[in-house]
Amino acid sequence: RDAHYRYANIESAYLLQRMETFDGVAILASNLRANIDEAFTRRLDIIVDFPMPDDAARLALWQRCFAPPAPARDDLDLKTSAQSFPLSGGNIRSAAITAAYLAAGSDSLIDDSHVVAAIQQEYRKLGRLLPANGSSEVRTGGR
Repeated sequence: RDAHYRYANIESAYLLQRMETFDGVAILASNLRANIDEAFTRRLDIIVDFPMPDDAARLALWQRCFAPPAPARDDLDLKTSAQSFPLSGGNIRSAAITAAYLAAGSDSLIDDSHVVAAIQQEYRKLGRLLPANGSSEVRTGGR
C-alpha cells in the first residue's frame, strides 16, 4: 500500500511540474473528480463539471446517435431507453455504436433488440447491474 502511494505521489509531482512549465492550454479530464489532489485543483484555472444527463438530454443523445444516415428502424423506442437506462453521453454513444455493429452482423436495420443488447453490454463494461425498470423482456417482447 505504501509503495502504491509513493508511486502515485511521484506521478503527481511529475505532472504538476509539467503543468507549471507548460505555456499552452492543457485539458485534463477525469471521471473521478474526488480522487484529484487539492494541489491539482489549486493550479487549474477552469473546472467544468458535466453532470449526468436527465431523461430529456438522454433522449436527445439517443436520437442524435440514430439519426440518418444510421440504418435504424423508424419505430425505435428511444424514449424508453432514455428513461430506463441512466447512462452518460459517452456510454450512450458507445452503446449506439455497439447496436450498429450488432445490426450489421445480422444484416438488418438497428432495432430495439440491438439497442437493448448494446445497453446490457455497456452496463457489463461499467460493472453495473441493469436497473429493474430496464428489463430486456419488457423492451423486446420476450425475444
